[in-house]
Amino acid sequence: MNQAQVVIVTGASQGIGRGIAEAYVAKGAQVILADMNEELGKEVSEQLIRSVFIKTDVRKEEDVKNLMEQTINKFGRIDIIINNAGKSDFKPLFELSITEWDDVINTNLRSVFLCSREAALHMRKQDGGGSIVNMASTRATMSEPNSEAYAATKGGIVALTHALAASLAEHHITVNAVSPGWIETGDYSELRDIDHQQHLSGRVGKPSDIAKACLYLTDPQNDFVTGTNMVVDGGMTRKMIYEH
Repeated sequence: MNQAQVVIVTGASQGIGRGIAEAYVAKGAQVILADMNEELGKEVSEQLIRSVFIKTDVRKEEDVKNLMEQTINKFGRIDIIINNAGKSDFKPLFELSITEWDDVINTNLRSVFLCSREAALHMRKQDGGGSIVNMASTRATMSEPNSEAYAATKGGIVALTHALAASLAEHHITVNAVSPGWIETGDYSELRDIDHQQHLSGRVGKPSDIAKACLYLTDPQNDFVTGTNMVVDGGMTRKMIYEH
């Protein structure tokens, strides 16, 4: 990876986002940590060399524009953006208010549109274009009860990804999605054998598994891959399940 690569990761203060940020730092990139949690974001930035924290509410257009402007002012370019920020609000359908619905939509889906548009405005002006990765989910194609808002956003992200890939192709900007399955962001040692065994891979996923997918999709040598949704779920969504 080119040392000069500038990478923005939204929702980078914890979980999958932090794992992604760590992976890019390890590859020598300059990483911008975008998150609402100022205390945690600054703490992560202090622990990761070549990273800076910019407080960002991805639901707000002015915050997203500020994120891009600060990044350009500091580093002169944006090579990669990982649209990872999101929230889940699993609530019974008849109890889910329109305000709660809108908040999940704005946090998970509108943010991807805003961040992609604003990043691409800069990427299209620079040599080499850029790369966008959007965090979708296996819940884009399968569901549990009471997940309407979250499922809608993740399905939307998959569709938005291929639309953006088509629109931004002329600017040499690749756009792909990653759909994680079960990625454990808590204490991995507390998982049960049955948790691991329900995956074809024989184990539950880790943030590093998602980070590796992002590294692949944003590698300039892989510019033949665009508009796709990479499922990283240990085979769970391809496993035939019979209940006895």
